[in-house]
Amino acid sequence: MTIQCIARLRSRRVVQDQLEGSDTASAASGGGGSVCCWANLPHELLRDVLLRIEESETRWPQRRNVVACAGVCRSWRFAIKEIVQVPEISGKLTFPISVKQPGPKECLLQCFIKRNRSTQTYHLYLSLTNALTDDGKFLLAACKCRRPTCTDYIISLRAEDISKGSSTYVGKLRSNFLGTKFSVFDGQSSRAGAKMTKSRSSRLAYSKQVTPRVPFRNYPTAHISYELNMLGSRGPRRMQCIMDTIPTTSIRPGGVAPTPAEFSVNNVNVFPSILSFHSKSASMKNFLSGPLTHQKDGGALVLRNKSPRWHEQLQCWCLNFHGRVTVASVKNFQLVASPENGPAGPEHEKIILQFGKVGKDLFTMDYRYPISAFQAFAICLSSFDTKIACE
Repeated sequence: MTIQCIARLRSRRVVQDQLEGSDTASAASGGGGSVCCWANLPHELLRDVLLRIEESETRWPQRRNVVACAGVCRSWRFAIKEIVQVPEISGKLTFPISVKQPGPKECLLQCFIKRNRSTQTYHLYLSLTNALTDDGKFLLAACKCRRPTCTDYIISLRAEDISKGSSTYVGKLRSNFLGTKFSVFDGQSSRAGAKMTKSRSSRLAYSKQVTPRVPFRNYPTAHISYELNMLGSRGPRRMQCIMDTIPTTSIRPGGVAPTPAEFSVNNVNVFPSILSFHSKSASMKNFLSGPLTHQKDGGALVLRNKSPRWHEQLQCWCLNFHGRVTVASVKNFQLVASPENGPAGPEHEKIILQFGKVGKDLFTMDYRYPISAFQAFAICLSSFDTKIACE
């Protein structure tokens, strides 16, 4: 038995199973009632084999072999789930759900974004090397949709299928009319008791244009605000992000951030077949039209952009991106935790997200715990919007 054989046998099936939540028992058989021969391996031997594969395949594209092992049969899937650690601990993105889990604690996970101006699409890739020109491992895609009063960025797991009715729908980013305030919506709740945002798009989930098997919801997870520059003074944009689903305690020693274990299985029987929702929720209207308000209890993590310094010789504002940004742009930023209700500590000096330009349509995106790749991608997408009132 070789790793290459397993990869060729199951690599395509496991990705489909992970995204669509198909029954793992079907992966254990070849379509009939017979049990897969690989399922009969002794547990100790199986675990030893999978541990060797996990330890040897540390980077993409070789890491696809680890993903392939999860699609061999049910016992292999359970075993590999126990072995593969979340990105927070391992620093690796393995399964599709990894884009919804917090990044590593010890370092920034290096990614980059490619922009296509003609199609208004944005693709997020995981960097495979330290070079800024590698091909990368595809993670997420987003498409810009202009509307009369706002702009939506639909985020999907597949570049070929970016729509709210798709099974690969992850979430969306929505702006107000001026492009100064944004809300990030997750396609599935990351915590119990989360309030769902009701919109017209929810009704369309059961229309003829969208497959009725794929009901979707939007749960607000973050709010982004850019400070207005009414006097036209020089300087970079000022922004802050309220991470509604991440507590402030997550960045302290022993703190915990929400970590989903798998994508929710969309089941039409779970939700009512007839939906009658208002056009917008009251909370959404208040945020997009009114001033930004903080939570009274200060429970949500607040991120703010790190203040740059003025370089006299270069005559420009500068931030230290440690070689990850090479082109000066108003879009460039670094986010750190904001000490809302107390003195700043060491945890408030760590860069949680940095974004910058390296080419005409190429940008780097580096993130870490406690935010996920999806949340980081959505925050970076907000920087692409034109903000005349902020510059």
